[in-house]
Amino acid sequence: MSKFDPIRPFYDAEVNAAIRQIIDDPMLEAMMNFAFPNDSVAHWKDLMLHTHSLRDFQINFIYPALMKVLEKSSDGLSKGGFDLLEPNTAYLFISNHRDIILDTSLLNACLYENGLVMTTSAIGDNLIKKPFLHTLSKLNRNFAIRRGLSGRALFESSMMASEYIHKSLLRENRSVWTAQREGRTKDGNDITHKGVLKMLTLAEDGDNPFGFFEKIKLVPVSISYEYDPTDILKMPELLAKSRDEKYVKSENEDFVNLLRGIMGTKKRIHIQVNGVLDKEIQEISSKKNSQSEKLAELASLIDFHIWKGYKLWPSNYISHDLLHGSNQFADFYSLEEKESFEKRLKGKVDTTNPVLLKNFLSMYAYPVDNAKTAQS
Repeated sequence: MSKFDPIRPFYDAEVNAAIRQIIDDPMLEAMMNFAFPNDSVAHWKDLMLHTHSLRDFQINFIYPALMKVLEKSSDGLSKGGFDLLEPNTAYLFISNHRDIILDTSLLNACLYENGLVMTTSAIGDNLIKKPFLHTLSKLNRNFAIRRGLSGRALFESSMMASEYIHKSLLRENRSVWTAQREGRTKDGNDITHKGVLKMLTLAEDGDNPFGFFEKIKLVPVSISYEYDPTDILKMPELLAKSRDEKYVKSENEDFVNLLRGIMGTKKRIHIQVNGVLDKEIQEISSKKNSQSEKLAELASLIDFHIWKGYKLWPSNYISHDLLHGSNQFADFYSLEEKESFEKRLKGKVDTTNPVLLKNFLSMYAYPVDNAKTAQS
């Protein structure tokens, strides 16, 4: 028994037994029929039953499924900055967070294609309540972050996650992905939460927790979707927030978001690696500031690099102009692109409701403002 058993992915020795538990699950069959439409059920099941490692499962099943998702629901994935990374090297990737499954899946696809170490990736345990999804996440090298805790239970859970991340990066040479904040960004304003960075330092011994960041290679990552496949699903929470009301999720809301993220329209997607923050971290660490001040400065630094790495699409510029009633960015989109976006907007949002309209447009417009801030 390991103390990480409640949160860790499967060990390779456990993979085949786990596959046998889900091999006849209808959700797996639907997933494989989508990924391998020309393959017989008997054939992919035979291949899967002969799988004995997480890497083989990811490369032979998750990766082809992701390629099919991109083929069916996007206009392609572009990428940049991966040439800045070294093979056989562990990185801590911290990215903006738009989609439950795709953000980390797309990153790992790019790492695999570039011969780099793939990640063990954080996922909220609220997203993997269903037994099939829990098993699939562990086969896809996810580790669970417990949600909805407070007090001592929250601290103990955060410490375990921190220790697991330290072990992965420093002892196993395994890259790690985590979002810059708890949960997806709903309003388009990507801000790194200092609490996430503090959690990462909890397992660092001694009187300088910030020293953890000097031991690792931290890489900010920017993920830019031309269309957010879950944009309309984010509206109820934003509406509640605008009314200062507490938002309570419906029973299957996370699962619906998960599916919509996979199958919903995305158009173009770009993922940008923004270099390793080594000199910058050394500079922050050398200052005679408090740990809290150092974490705040690092959070702002990560924000700056994520914003600078955005790929701004016509949808971003159109939304910004519509939101502000201007033509400031008209050179960055065509009339056809604007009409297409407005048609999508009217099909998804009650445009006579000013709060809904503002929230929807802001979701796409915020990256324009943040990118402008990073460039100034």
